[in-house]
Amino acid sequence: MTGAKRILVVDDEPDFADIVKSYLEKEGFLVDVAYDGAQALEKVRRNPPDALVLDVMMPKKDGYQVCAELKADEKTADIPIVLLTAVASHVTSTRYSHYDGMSTEADDYIPKPATAEQITESIKLLLE
Repeated sequence: MTGAKRILVVDDEPDFADIVKSYLEKEGFLVDVAYDGAQALEKVRRNPPDALVLDVMMPKKDGYQVCAELKADEKTADIPIVLLTAVASHVTSTRYSHYDGMSTEADDYIPKPATAEQITESIKLLLE
């Protein structure tokens, strides 16, 4: 492995995104942040990261849509994606259910409240 791995953190909650960014940077990653799904897609297409931390419930395009678009594109299909959601596991009546998250092509799925440590460990495992 040469050079630091680049991670894109995508979350519409700036405080949470900043916490995750700070923790990943302490672990030696280069981190960029996007605050909605459309901005995330633009950043990925312009300069693909080595992995994404992707919130589900966001404005413009949600995490499921972003994940589906990236996994359907051969240029970005191999980028590991960790999906994060605050949806409770027992909720099945919305499009943001735990089941829907588990059925995406994401490489890992972490329910919120997730800690920066959990997210970092997932990223490390996916990039090994």
